Amino acid sequence: MDANTAALAGAIGTRVRQERQARRWTLDQLAEATGLSRRAVVNVEQGTANPGIGTLLRISDALGVGLPALVEPPRPEPVQVVRDGTGPVLWTGAKGGRAVMVAGTSPPDVAELWDWTLGPGDSHSSEAHAAGTRELLQVLEGTLTLVVGERPVTLRRGDAASFPGDTAHAYRNPGSETTRFTLAVFEPGVGAISKQLPAQQTSHQTATEATHA
Repeated sequence: MDANTAALAGAIGTRVRQERQARRWTLDQLAEATGLSRRAVVNVEQGTANPGIGTLLRISDALGVGLPALVEPPRPEPVQVVRDGTGPVLWTGAKGGRAVMVAGTSPPDVAELWDWTLGPGDSHSSEAHAAGTRELLQVLEGTLTLVVGERPVTLRRGDAASFPGDTAHAYRNPGSETTRFTLAVFEPGVGAISKQLPAQQTSHQTATEATHA
């Protein structure tokens, strides 16, 4: 990892650990809630891994905080400004593409604004997000193939689309020139549905501690 990536990974790890400890969850409980391995969670918290967008979404959904809370520093001001070139880069493609989160809001209704670039031949596949998630995008440069479920749609400069983010989807650049698009993601009710397994485990853990006190 380069210095900027390592710094971001370290900051994400600190926030994940803080959120987990605030809920009195163990590493195993967070792993169970996310469907990730314990080792994967440990690597994220220690900042030794550069987690992908899918991994971060699983963790943020499990913690009920939304993705922006994990990748952006707290900003108490009513107007939150992200200067050009300072947004966190959360994905890089083999052909030079990258995904930058340029703005986001706090729960319960989380909105994210992204600046995506796909080099020629680049593609990114995303698993289904939380139920009710919607996405909107507009192509600024080049050609984009948007695949939602099994259906591909070709979009060119100026074209826009809206689609359900709670269905598996992918973004692909089939052309010979760079593709750039802006993406907005809306995830309603983040944190509204409690994760029963961690809660049950915590209650069991507390009862066990009380028994042996």
